[in-house]
Amino acid sequence: MTKEWLGGTTIFAEMSALAVRTGAINLGQGFPDTDGPEEIREAAVRALRDGRGNQYPPGPGVPELRTAVAEHQRRFHGLTYDPDTEVLVTAGATEAIAAALLALVEPGDEVIALEPYYDSYAACIGMAGGTRVPVTLRPHDGAYHLDPGELRAAVTDRTRLILLNTPHNPTGTVLGREELAAVAQLAVERDLLVVTDEVYEHLVFEGEHVPVASFPGMRERTLTISSAGKTFSFTGWKVGWVTGTPALVTAVRSAKQFLTYVASGPFQYAIAEALRLPDSYFEGIRADLRAKRDVLSAGLAAAGFEVYRPAGTYFVTTDIRPLGASDGFAFCRALPERCGVVAVPNAVFYDHRDEGAPFVRFAFCKRRDVLEAAIDRLSGLRKGW
Repeated sequence: MTKEWLGGTTIFAEMSALAVRTGAINLGQGFPDTDGPEEIREAAVRALRDGRGNQYPPGPGVPELRTAVAEHQRRFHGLTYDPDTEVLVTAGATEAIAAALLALVEPGDEVIALEPYYDSYAACIGMAGGTRVPVTLRPHDGAYHLDPGELRAAVTDRTRLILLNTPHNPTGTVLGREELAAVAQLAVERDLLVVTDEVYEHLVFEGEHVPVASFPGMRERTLTISSAGKTFSFTGWKVGWVTGTPALVTAVRSAKQFLTYVASGPFQYAIAEALRLPDSYFEGIRADLRAKRDVLSAGLAAAGFEVYRPAGTYFVTTDIRPLGASDGFAFCRALPERCGVVAVPNAVFYDHRDEGAPFVRFAFCKRRDVLEAAIDRLSGLRKGW
């Protein structure tokens, strides 16, 4: 088992530290620069003052939140889950991913993941003793796409599960029904589990988000993961959840209890209220981020980047080769000094580093004035890198 995920710091920590040192605008790490709804923040304060969640909450999560998660899945996706046996609250989606992989993967099992992928995937597969098998999303026609044939070819007798992420970080692609149907058919045929990270489920600007658990034969073999941070702009609260069959959720809980045990007590009550916000809230945050996506995408294109405008998430991937550069790491490390903006090299999300070498990711979950200032700073790049 390789241990390249041990030691050192993540690229996010490195680039955020570089932003602080240089005074650059940080469009690297994906966290908003404004808080979410005031009434939800006040709900957390109220829970603290009322003494709810100040001590250990129940291991599976407070009943109010588990019920709200089940209601959310039915309201938005038509999926029915028992809040007592099929919902588990976690310390964000990151813990949910770790607990799911530790629970379900045995040493030597193969885990297929869509490359490029969020860096914790590789670490968690490694900690579980599994072998990651990347299936690469490749750009063409202005977006990134999954090749179902390549996915099918990656499955072997040692494959245990497929780890999905849609809407997809960092590429911003939203897997369509045809692609998801191919995943579902393969999983059923080969009796595979699917763990799906859907934290950007409400941040879809084009197309639609369709949970893979909704496809025939998939509910009983799918663990669906989501969280509150991206949807409600309270990333520091670290409230996530898992939904699935009682057997799968129990397995994840068995691993989770030896990770954080419990977390985010008072915030769980607040997120229970957040999940019941009216449709206008979810429509509003989507419209706001769509407008910011368009502003940053246009500015990056004007600066000379080739832009892959995302269908979802709050990241935009760019190709730096039109600027005369080809090494994303070198580009991102020089960019703060060069023009006062921080980005993240996509190569860090790849096993096949050459595949991601010329691509760089920018986050647009920032105030409009911050994005405009960054665009102004980047505008000089067209004059030559």
